[in-house]
Amino acid sequence: MEPDLFTAAAEERQEKDPAGSPLAVRMRPRTLDEVMGQQHLLKPGSPLRRLVGESGGGPAGPSSVILWGPPGTGKTTLAYVVSKATNKRFVELSAITAGVKEVRAVIEGARRATGGFGKETVLFLDEIHRFSKAQQDSLLPAVENRWVTLIAATTENPYFSIISPLLSRSLLLTLEPLTDDDVRGLLKRALSDERGLSDAVGLPEDTEEHLLRIAGGDARRALTALEAAAGAALDKGESQIVLQTLEETVDRAAVKYDRDGDQHYDVASALIKSIRGSDVDAALHYLARMIEAGEDPRFIARRLMISASEDIGLADPNALPIAVAAAQAVAMIGFPEAALTLSHATIALALAPKSNAATTAIGAAMDDVRKGMAGPVPPHLRDGHYKGAAKLGHAQGYVYPHDLSEGIAEQQYAPDALKDREYYTPTRHGAEARYADAVEWTRKHLGRKRS
Repeated sequence: MEPDLFTAAAEERQEKDPAGSPLAVRMRPRTLDEVMGQQHLLKPGSPLRRLVGESGGGPAGPSSVILWGPPGTGKTTLAYVVSKATNKRFVELSAITAGVKEVRAVIEGARRATGGFGKETVLFLDEIHRFSKAQQDSLLPAVENRWVTLIAATTENPYFSIISPLLSRSLLLTLEPLTDDDVRGLLKRALSDERGLSDAVGLPEDTEEHLLRIAGGDARRALTALEAAAGAALDKGESQIVLQTLEETVDRAAVKYDRDGDQHYDVASALIKSIRGSDVDAALHYLARMIEAGEDPRFIARRLMISASEDIGLADPNALPIAVAAAQAVAMIGFPEAALTLSHATIALALAPKSNAATTAIGAAMDDVRKGMAGPVPPHLRDGHYKGAAKLGHAQGYVYPHDLSEGIAEQQYAPDALKDREYYTPTRHGAEARYADAVEWTRKHLGRKRS
């Protein structure tokens, strides 16, 4: 690592007075073997172990890696361990404060270090999703030519936030949320370790369980809450962190949902899939998570409108009007009252009979069009209002259905290539049974051959 004078002074002060640093910082693992969780990334010969020099380099040296995972799962920790364990030159940048100029300076320094001293450079770039396309492009030559080995961290889906050329030149390593056992191990270590609380307080089982719920798989959140509760307990002269002290210190569990990140789409997807699966309780859970996180109610309403057509359709013709009415209402009233309207619509959609017949029908029709199965419009259906249309045979022979007693004429409507094609396959769910009867009757009276 190449710190400036201020960073060096801060690190020196931290070494002399570790108690002055946050508990989460003090308890950072010093080796890969101390890392809790992510064991799927720490097997012998893994890219991370190769980065710290546990296996050879040469022509098969360690690749650049992108660490993708939710907050608090260990992305920065893994980079920190690499910085302490590797014999390579280590440089750290944050995409929040760095730009192309800083990146180019690091790359030039890496080239000099490699050429002059044979020293390889590891560049840790935090929050890489905050880099623009042009800023990410500036990394490509260095990564491709291995002037630097890049460790990039992101909380957002890299397939959306990182350019394809950089993804193709790096290994994507996915970090999973920590399990309760992982977080429990971290808490026990922090309670007893001399870098942590040195057994100054105890943690009863009921308090530990609540702390695990608050953490939600986030190590940093767990250690931050533990430190705050331990401080409050010591101020009271208590030897144990009782549940009441923890609840007083940490008002509520933070909702694990990032409106601007990947979880925005994950929770929205879970809401729609729960509605599709008719699980009203799960749907309300995900709706509550979105509301508590401050999601835009108009976004939720738009998803409900899509669900009404995609998953319910004509099985309940009232589903779309309900969703549209909800969208109009939330646009007018906003939160907190909009929560009631969204709940109303979510419950109605979750409990409605389901049919994706409208979805599959347009999908099949569009697929045929993309394949080139179109053909000319039959002459009798073409526009016949302009002068000379009759000479071309347009609109000649067209039978006006309203002139017939049954209101339907046996004539061809589709192009020749598709005249017997059937796209809409109605279910017998809910109100769509009526449409199933209607489509069977109309196809028969149109003289259609069954495909």
